[in-house]
Amino acid sequence: MTMAGLGGAWAQDNSVTLQLKWVTQAQFAGYYVAQAKGFYDEEGLSVEIKPGGPDIAPEQVIAGGGADVITTWMAAGLAARERGVPLVNIAQPFKSSGLLLTCSKEAGVETTDDFAGKTLGVWFFGNEYPFYAWMAKLGLSTEGGAEGVEVLKQAFNVDPLIQKQAACISTMTYNEYGQVLKAGITPEELTVFNYRDEGVGMLEDGLYVMEDKLADPAFVEKMTKFVRASMKGWAYARDNAEEAAQIVLDNDSTGAMTLEDQLYQMTEVNKLTEGSTGALDEADYQQTVDTLLSAVSPDNPAITKAPEGAFSHVVTDGL
Repeated sequence: MTMAGLGGAWAQDNSVTLQLKWVTQAQFAGYYVAQAKGFYDEEGLSVEIKPGGPDIAPEQVIAGGGADVITTWMAAGLAARERGVPLVNIAQPFKSSGLLLTCSKEAGVETTDDFAGKTLGVWFFGNEYPFYAWMAKLGLSTEGGAEGVEVLKQAFNVDPLIQKQAACISTMTYNEYGQVLKAGITPEELTVFNYRDEGVGMLEDGLYVMEDKLADPAFVEKMTKFVRASMKGWAYARDNAEEAAQIVLDNDSTGAMTLEDQLYQMTEVNKLTEGSTGALDEADYQQTVDTLLSAVSPDNPAITKAPEGAFSHVVTDGL
């Protein structure tokens, strides 16, 4: 083999393609920071970060060979696994969940007892599973009517609450909740339910790979380097929120968000990564599984049986 060939092999062996769950924003700051500050370079890695969007399902991208590793929510990852895409969680940078149901007091929502007869905005594409689990826990039909709730398939914006099409909408602590406030609605006019506090919290942004790849020690070593550098990025973002927000902004070619938007998001996301070593906490995993299994129905077919082999510590054990 020529020296050029050796160089090519080295570059290939150390390249990582990461597919994000959503567009370039501070939700993914740890990865952009690790890239910008040279943490991946220090590990000898060449990392490509691919933004997501409304038409991109990370689970499909990795199944088709378009990524080595993806970020996704655990409910979506487990659902994909049960449907034949053998995803495995190798790390869990987000320790806490940020999903909220944000409701208008004017629409008559002060407690969960007020949901009946109301229209609630819900995100789909794998984000609906926590909602259906919660409604099942509350004993509320999702078919509408006076005793149930009407489900509005919500786009990834806050319009239904502003325009009074829904009494409640889905928001993330670090994104849409801030958009509601920016629209001129005050916190005092809102009732906010955190899924975690309601006992239906599920693990959000984790790192997932295809199961067969973990049989390759070289791949495991590469992922260990990737996770180690990424967690260094997340730690740097917590210590340097403004710089991290600027790094994210520099990587966003759409110009959709301002530095102020990214900094708000960074401050909130930092609360969710706080306390994570990168390793998945098995008790948190079990809560997600138990919540999903408590609400198996035609509406909520995330998983129908307890998953096997859905996570591995083989990568984080090497950190």
